[in-house]
Amino acid sequence: MFVDVPSRQHTHPRWVTPVLVVACVACYLWLMLSATATRYVLLGDWGTVPGRLFQHGQILHAGLWLRPFTSLFMHADWVHLLGNMLFLVIFGLPAERALGSRRFLFLFLVGGAFANLVGAWTLSGQLRPIIGCSGAVSATLGAYLALFPRAHLGLVLPLGLYLQFIRVPAALLIGMWVLLQLLFTWAGPGFGAVVWWAHLAGFGFGILFALVSRGAVERRLRRRSY
Repeated sequence: MFVDVPSRQHTHPRWVTPVLVVACVACYLWLMLSATATRYVLLGDWGTVPGRLFQHGQILHAGLWLRPFTSLFMHADWVHLLGNMLFLVIFGLPAERALGSRRFLFLFLVGGAFANLVGAWTLSGQLRPIIGCSGAVSATLGAYLALFPRAHLGLVLPLGLYLQFIRVPAALLIGMWVLLQLLFTWAGPGFGAVVWWAHLAGFGFGILFALVSRGAVERRLRRRSY
């Protein structure tokens, strides 16, 4: 697993990341506690369904443009939820600290919606909904890499009965993650029911957003240092 190595710099409270985690967990519990038939109806109504989204320009009608946003808070099972929340906390907290809460919220929502749209476009005609915030988490990873290219993360390795803690460049770990996404994209649906292109689209969005926000981030850091 990964462990964030904290900075010594004093920071302002970061509220967006915890709120997003609570919202995703609450939505998951709500879905799991619903009747099976109701759950499937909700997933179909509020998930990103490629076959409906791009059919005859329907995205501009009946509020379908909201679906790439609402689907971010819906997850298929607890493993799906736990994986996304773990990466969101590890990379989201430092990214929010650098970007500011409002910019980070924009990154999560718009980056995640963009990733879902790209994923839906690659699966046009499919009626299975795209759900989960993997695209938004991927955008967070991209922003983290652009903001902290020389950062290190702690990696806990199990060595028999002992645990070894080592510091590894974040760029190396994230680069390995990107290579895996490319590999899985090439493998296609045969390697799991995951929209790999959405991950790559979100990652690219996050890098671009962080680069565009670099000036604002530098001004924030200068103000905080006074």
